Amino acid sequence: MSAFMRFDGFQRDQSLPTRLVPFTTTFLFTLISVVPLHIPGFAVVTPSFALMAIYHWTIYRSDLLPPVAVFGTGMLLDLLNGAPYVGTSSLLLLLLRQLLLSQRRFFVNRPFAYLWAGFLLVTTAMTVLEWALVSLLHGSVLDAEAPIFGAALTAASFPVGSYLLGRTQRGLLMRG
Repeated sequence: MSAFMRFDGFQRDQSLPTRLVPFTTTFLFTLISVVPLHIPGFAVVTPSFALMAIYHWTIYRSDLLPPVAVFGTGMLLDLLNGAPYVGTSSLLLLLLRQLLLSQRRFFVNRPFAYLWAGFLLVTTAMTVLEWALVSLLHGSVLDAEAPIFGAALTAASFPVGSYLLGRTQRGLLMRG
């Protein structure tokens, strides 16, 4: 039996609620991502919990978070944020998913510090790409202060998000 067939059989054996855990947690993390933190001297800045969820599930259970769910997450994020260019988050999150899929072997079964360092790199890259893409679409170089601060908050919040996602994965997916 090929590895693909074993993998497919494993998917069929899981209950629907179990298969929905990654999508549901990503959806909830997306909603949390748009709750504004009002910090004096900054525009409204929020950590990207949606990025954390996609990072986590792509590394650990990419089979349960398909590209269409990642695309939908990006669209929801743009719509809830009132982004002027709807679809930019979808594009960037799908690119992230593809990159992580090709590199997951470097993250699975590694110490938390390694995952956090990888997330810091991902957050930095995503912030720079989003800022550059939106600046390009806007036709001028946008101020980078808020995105940089948002990236710092996102990286600093990663231990909390990672802990919650890990507990959810162990608690619900291991039963399915």
